[in-house]
Amino acid sequence: MGSEPMLIEQKDQLKDKLKEVFGYGQFRGNQEAIIKNILKGKNTFVIMPTGAGKSLCYQLPAVMLEGTAIVISPLIALMKNQVDQLNALGVNAQFLNSTLSKSEINRVKQETLDGKVKLLYVAPESLTKPENISFLKESNLRFAAIDEAHCISEWGHDFRPEYRKIKTILGELGNLPIIALTATATPKVKLDIQRNLQMEDADVFKSSFNRENLYYEVRSKKDIKKQLIKFVKAHHGKSGIVYCLSRKTVEEIAEFLKVNDIKAAPYHAGLDSSIRIKNQDDFLNEEIHVVVATIAFGMGIDKPDVRFVVHYDTPKSLEGYYQETGRAGRDGLEGNCLMFYSYNDIIKLEKFNKDKPVTERENAKLLLEEMASYAESSVCRRKQLLHYFGESYTEQYCKENKWCDNCRYPKEEFEGKDYALTALKAVQQTEERFGLKHLTHVITGIKSQYVQSYKHFDLPVFGSGNEHSMEFWNSVLRQCMMLGFLEKDVEQIGVIKLTDKGKAFLGETHALYLSKDHDYGSEEEPDITDEAVTTRSYDATLFELLKGLRKKIAKQKGLPPYVIFQDPSLEEMAIVYPTTREELSQINGVGRGKVNKFGQPFIDAIKKYVVENDITTASDVVIKSAVNKSKNKIYIIQQIDRKVDLEEIAESKSMKMEDLLGEIEQICYSGTKLNLDYYVEQIMDDDRQDELYDYFLSAESDSISTALEELEDEDFSEEELRLMRIKFLSEYAN
Repeated sequence: MGSEPMLIEQKDQLKDKLKEVFGYGQFRGNQEAIIKNILKGKNTFVIMPTGAGKSLCYQLPAVMLEGTAIVISPLIALMKNQVDQLNALGVNAQFLNSTLSKSEINRVKQETLDGKVKLLYVAPESLTKPENISFLKESNLRFAAIDEAHCISEWGHDFRPEYRKIKTILGELGNLPIIALTATATPKVKLDIQRNLQMEDADVFKSSFNRENLYYEVRSKKDIKKQLIKFVKAHHGKSGIVYCLSRKTVEEIAEFLKVNDIKAAPYHAGLDSSIRIKNQDDFLNEEIHVVVATIAFGMGIDKPDVRFVVHYDTPKSLEGYYQETGRAGRDGLEGNCLMFYSYNDIIKLEKFNKDKPVTERENAKLLLEEMASYAESSVCRRKQLLHYFGESYTEQYCKENKWCDNCRYPKEEFEGKDYALTALKAVQQTEERFGLKHLTHVITGIKSQYVQSYKHFDLPVFGSGNEHSMEFWNSVLRQCMMLGFLEKDVEQIGVIKLTDKGKAFLGETHALYLSKDHDYGSEEEPDITDEAVTTRSYDATLFELLKGLRKKIAKQKGLPPYVIFQDPSLEEMAIVYPTTREELSQINGVGRGKVNKFGQPFIDAIKKYVVENDITTASDVVIKSAVNKSKNKIYIIQQIDRKVDLEEIAESKSMKMEDLLGEIEQICYSGTKLNLDYYVEQIMDDDRQDELYDYFLSAESDSISTALEELEDEDFSEEELRLMRIKFLSEYAN
């Protein structure tokens, strides 16, 4: 029953199956290594952020192996969501939970026993029922996948006691290989999961928690409703989630958005289940654009095109915040994450915890302190988040691309060598046994109960920083952690220790800069633009046309639109204009199955659009190399989107600059808007640009040879003229 070693599939077989069933040409990140590990029958622990492709890690091996994989998930909505998607791909997946009737349960069990079901999704509560354990013992199970594995840990943000029984029940089913998956795990939580599942020896695959396509931002709760409306309207027609802490606020904000002509609906556990299901389905089917929800919403859906996530109230923990923001941009396209913050929210949440047992209350307080520090800190948001999950990050990318508010609007920095030295001495002299609060008491000279009982008022460092506040020293200590001078003790929650780097700094100091925290209560925050993420280059008219077609077909089939094709696939179609089944099958995320099932209406629509708009497609240019041509075209557009120098693009494709410009012109003439400002500004000053702009605006033709003749006195090169023609056409013609 699955205990014998599984055969490793050849690399090309894996890739063939990936393309055939799921429509992807390449694996992402660690996916391939994880899948091979599962196929070998090994215990596997996967820590991978939301949107990085966790589900595929157990879905593909299940498709490739004989028998059934069981997937244990706490979320009924997620089961239905994934089962719908897998069934649309032609994979027999079923779920077993409390929503099924007796006859439906019997049908699912019989299909599983007959070996027809590839993936069986089970709620942990269903797993504990004796009749289900008996049935599973008779089934040909190959491995068990435990999704949302952080629910096992009482140190996590979403602890569920029934999850701690899973290992015992799986033990009754035989020696099944286990794959545990989570999107958020601090080092402490990771240890707890492995111990509980008795899989300390499991192969651990940890992907980077960096979501480069997400823009993180924190704003003061000043004029919050006005700010919210402005933000949502700036993302008109796009899908978004607004999280609130109370059901009352959810109802109020949903109504407020509706009054302001935004298609919104509420979602929380107090609503009748039929209303909840309807509102969720309307969101999936693009009937509404914004869901206002408590955290109960989102874990249960796998909607890839959520474009923004707003936290109307401050979340209870950084784990929760990270997971909720991770519901934006799961398809790799833009995602804006906005949090409104007020320290009053932290005080309110602390009051909610007052009736909890002491240990639980202390843990919750530590999580809230982390949340407040994240909001108030002016260090790169990415750097802070990744540091929290045990990952180091050099913020160069974020700074250069201004991909969080702190990198876009940097705060004042100050020379921090002496302050860092004081902070490290406090940790050293208190023998690395205490947390932030105690250390700030020691530095500022506060004789608290602990300071007195440990006689820390006798230490040389005691009171040495009393000219600054506890908040200031709290910020210094946290920045020292992010600099790698200090680290959290994994075993003793809240305790801070010196690292080797910190010890070296104590021995030989050097200049370093720290930054001032935000003070949302009093300061004027900078003007914020609500268009934080740049748009990508594709034919927007065709993209919207294809989106409309997708919605219509989805309605006919009774499926969410993204099950048909996801946004990145539609964007690629709006770049390369596939007009045959073969060309459509080469689009990323489009397998043969989807071409056969849904492809023809899209091909017809693109053909019609191409004819009506007189567009030259890649296949018209060179029939034999249509696919390569398309891939080249996409690559060039993506690199221009990332503002890569044209010389670099040409070099990476072994092309002459002249040929690259030819490709770019072809893209431009086919109706795609390109933004070459970043490159043009490097080689031409504003006056020369204006002169060429005026020329093309009044010229009778866009001929370069004519332009060279008419402007021969101005000494323009052919390259300058071609670049400005592209810029001009992109802005006026596309």
